[in-house]
Amino acid sequence: MRIGYFLSSEEFTPAELLAQARDAERAGFQALWISDHYHPWVDAQGQSPFVWSMIGALSQVCALPVTTAVTCPTIRIHPAVIAQAAATSAVLHSGRFVLGVGSGEALNEHILGGAWPGAGVRLEMLEESIEVLRALWRGGFVTHRGRHYTVEQARIYTLPQTPPPVYVSGFGPKAVDLAARIGDGYVSTMPDGDLVRRFRDGGGGDKPCQGGFKAAYADSEDEGVRIAYERWPNAGVPGELSQVLPSPRHFEQAAHLVRPEMMRESFVCGNSADAHLARIEQYAEAGFDEVYVANTGPHTQGLFDLYQREIFPRLRR
Repeated sequence: MRIGYFLSSEEFTPAELLAQARDAERAGFQALWISDHYHPWVDAQGQSPFVWSMIGALSQVCALPVTTAVTCPTIRIHPAVIAQAAATSAVLHSGRFVLGVGSGEALNEHILGGAWPGAGVRLEMLEESIEVLRALWRGGFVTHRGRHYTVEQARIYTLPQTPPPVYVSGFGPKAVDLAARIGDGYVSTMPDGDLVRRFRDGGGGDKPCQGGFKAAYADSEDEGVRIAYERWPNAGVPGELSQVLPSPRHFEQAAHLVRPEMMRESFVCGNSADAHLARIEQYAEAGFDEVYVANTGPHTQGLFDLYQREIFPRLRR
């Protein structure tokens, strides 16, 4: 299993994200995820740098592969523009770039004033957007007139030697089935073996499956719980609310339903190597090929030191 680090654009400044990428590579992490947000989930996180600027900058500070986790290529930005951004990113990273995509959240996608479609329509839009991406990456001029998108005589001139792989995120059966049918890989943030099997049996086969989890490194588990609850109470917001709430203030309102103790389930809190290894093992047993860990709060270097000193040596053994 490949172990990567998850850069949280919702919480850290551009300079902090670049420093984390460099430190993650030195510590022995093998790849990077980076989130694509217009807003943070709650104001306590406080950041949202433009992911495509960050991906370009990352190419200049480390050599780790980068995956967007995940980009919504359907509403806020037209897929023809995402196609150009991803192609340039793949060139800058010498082919070590994966475009992770998903059907998005109203939190980020409502900002231009359009309606927020239901889940079925969003998946339909996602499928057509991937068709547009791949057509443009094949080179030449492209005209597309579909149900959701129009492209008129567009050509991307800066192309990588090989088109970027497209990994599709999915948390429900319909999204996983779409990922299995059209994705080059699968992305999830739950160690759910049933969904991985559904992806593989539905056509995904042995394509890569990426998973991720959050940590709150601190001197004690209780302190980690406090940090996680302060920065990411939205992790405990249930059901489909994460897809339909449109503003950080709505997530803050919903977070009143979340108790601090719930963070022990959502995060690996504290400084226990055993706890991190146990969470990684959950993803391994579920069938994931790669797992990415994010750290919330100010003690990211402590997490890097823990992985370099204890976790990576034990995984190698």
